Amino acid sequence: MTYTQFKVPTGGEKITTEGRKLHVPDQPIIPYVEGDGTGRDIWRASVRVFDAAVQKAYGGKRKVHWMEVFAGEKAFKQFKTWLPDETVQAFTEFLVGIKGPLTTPIGGGIRSLNVALRKLLDLYVCQRPVRWYKGVPSPVLHPEYVDMIIFRENTEDIYTGIEFQYGTADNTKFMTMFKEAFPKEYAKMRFPNTAAIGIKPVSMEGTERLVRAAIQWSLDNKRKSVNFVHKGNIMKFTEGAFKDWGYALAKREFRNEIVTERESWILGNKEKTPGLSLDENAKMIDPGFDMMSSDQQNDIKGEVGTALKLWDTHGGGKWKSKLMIKDSIADVSLQFTIIRPRDYDVIATLNLNGDYLSDALAAQVGGIGIAPGANINYVTGHAIFEATHGTAPKYADLDKVNPGSVILSGEMMFRYLGWTEAADLIVKGMEGAVAAKTVTYDFARLMEGATEIKCSEFGDAIIKHMD
Repeated sequence: MTYTQFKVPTGGEKITTEGRKLHVPDQPIIPYVEGDGTGRDIWRASVRVFDAAVQKAYGGKRKVHWMEVFAGEKAFKQFKTWLPDETVQAFTEFLVGIKGPLTTPIGGGIRSLNVALRKLLDLYVCQRPVRWYKGVPSPVLHPEYVDMIIFRENTEDIYTGIEFQYGTADNTKFMTMFKEAFPKEYAKMRFPNTAAIGIKPVSMEGTERLVRAAIQWSLDNKRKSVNFVHKGNIMKFTEGAFKDWGYALAKREFRNEIVTERESWILGNKEKTPGLSLDENAKMIDPGFDMMSSDQQNDIKGEVGTALKLWDTHGGGKWKSKLMIKDSIADVSLQFTIIRPRDYDVIATLNLNGDYLSDALAAQVGGIGIAPGANINYVTGHAIFEATHGTAPKYADLDKVNPGSVILSGEMMFRYLGWTEAADLIVKGMEGAVAAKTVTYDFARLMEGATEIKCSEFGDAIIKHMD
C-alpha cells in the first residue's frame, strides 16, 4: 500500500500471519500514535525503554522500526480529520501497533477514537492484565494477591452506541413502533414519555469468539481458571445468554482441557464417597434440591449424570489439573476481587462489566496510570496496545506524568510478538525503579522516602534497572 501522509521506515519488514500464527521478523515495522496531551511526554520516555529492552535482550539482532501515524488532535491540526484513512490502513497492513491516550472529539461524528479503531479493525478482545509491582502504593492490604487478566468483549453490549435521545424524532418513532409491536414490554417502562432508550446487543458469535480467546490464552499461559462475570440474574437473555453460551463453547471445543466448577463438585463428591447415589450427589451440589419441582430435580440429576460420564478423563482427581471454568455475578465479583482476589485468575466478561471491573482492579495495584491494555483480534492477528488512561491536558509537555501505562502496554506487545526476553527486561526495570523509590509524582506523594522524578527520568530509571 502507498502512503502520502506518513512515511514507511526503510529497512523494516511487515509482521504477517499464517493461519492464526504471527510471523514476526527481526526488524518489524510497528505503527505508533504518540497520543494527545501528556501522550507526547509519555511516548518519548516509553520508546526509549522499548528500544533499550530490545537492544539489551538481543544485542542488535532485533530492532523495531517505528512508523508514526496520526490520530486525535495532531491528526486534526495537520489533516483536518481526527482519524485519517491512512492511519487505519497502516494498522491494518502492519498488524500490530501501539498508541498513547487520545482525546474524544467534541460535537458530532466519532464518539471515541479508541472505539472507532476497535470497530474498524474488529478488535473484539480488550485484554487488561492487572498485577502488583512490589513497592507500588496500594489502598488494599494484600495487593500481591492481585494477578488477573480481563478479557472484555469489545464490540457489543450498550457500547454499540444504539441510542435514541429523548425529545428527538427518532426517539418518538422508535417508541411508537415499540409500543405497537411489544405492548407488554413497553408497559414495563415507568416513564415512557420522557425516556431515552439504549439497545444492548449480545450475540452468540460475539460471546463465543471472546470466550474461545480467553480459554485458549489461559491454556497457553498455564492459568488456573476462567471466570465468566455477568449480570445474568437480572438480564437473563443477554448477560445470562453470555454465561450459557460461554459454558457451551468451553464444553464443546475444550472438553478434555477444562472442567466446570460444578463438575468438580460432582466428581469430588464421588471421589470422597464412591458409593454415592445420583440423588445424594445432586442434593450435595444444590442444597435446595428437596424444595425443587420434579422437573428441576431431574435437571440437576441429569447434570450429575453427565458429569459422571467424564470419569475416565476427569475422575480420580484428574480434574484438578484441568482449567477451571466458573461464573459469578458482576456485583459479587466487584466485592470478591477485593476481599478474595486469589479466587480470580482470568476473567471473561461483557463490555460494560469489563470497563468497570478493569478500572476497579487497577485501583488496587497502583491506579490506571500504570494500567496496560490491548485490543486484539485473535483470528486476524491485528492488535493495538494502548494507554488505558486519559490525556490529562493540564500536564501536557511538563515531563511530569507516569509513563507506566504505555510502557507496560509495550511489555504486553513484546510478549504478544513472542519477544519474551525484551518483555521480561521491561518488567525487571519497572520493578527495580519502583523498589528504589525513584518514581513520578503520583507515586512519590504516596510513598514514604520516595524521590520524585520526571517522566523522562522514570524511563531512564527503568532502563538502568534492566541491568
